[in-house]
Amino acid sequence: MSDTKTVVALVGNPNCGKTTLFNELTGSNYDVGNRIGVTVESKKGICRYNKNMLIVDLPGIYSLSPYTLEEVVSRDYLLKEKPDVIIDLVDATNIERNLYLATQLLEIGIPVVIALNMVDLLKKNNIHINVKGLSSALGCPIVETSALKGTGLKEVVDEAIKCANQHRVSSKQMEFPKAVEKAVNEIESLV
Repeated sequence: MSDTKTVVALVGNPNCGKTTLFNELTGSNYDVGNRIGVTVESKKGICRYNKNMLIVDLPGIYSLSPYTLEEVVSRDYLLKEKPDVIIDLVDATNIERNLYLATQLLEIGIPVVIALNMVDLLKKNNIHINVKGLSSALGCPIVETSALKGTGLKEVVDEAIKCANQHRVSSKQMEFPKAVEKAVNEIESLV
């Protein structure tokens, strides 16, 4: 067995179930709470489903443009440490807000797997998300999970390992209105 571990960054908005997922994946028992600052530094643990996987639970963030200490810690880890793969935990019950971060993560050149969390709540309320269509639109795999109920966890780990091994980054380029693209190009040439 090699000492080299696949490093997985666990990323997501605050209160999306990241620490619950981290605890389930690693067998840890970290504090879980619905308040800002529960995770202000990264935590690390070996995955129960794959002993060659090191999972790094990063503080919850809304964007890669940091405004808080938590966001600085997460952004800096992603951009400087460059993990092998990112598992972006997306709260399926608040998908629009959560996908903003996902689109940013897809652009940094690290493979991303979206763990669409809390799908049990959607099913309970008879709400359906076209996961296959969303996966195609974003250009990355999406695995339906419920961290609280422990469903989809092995599947998301397996998908993360596949993406890391193949260095499978998003095949989709985010497109913006022409005026935005023009302004970005002008700024880019100055920087």
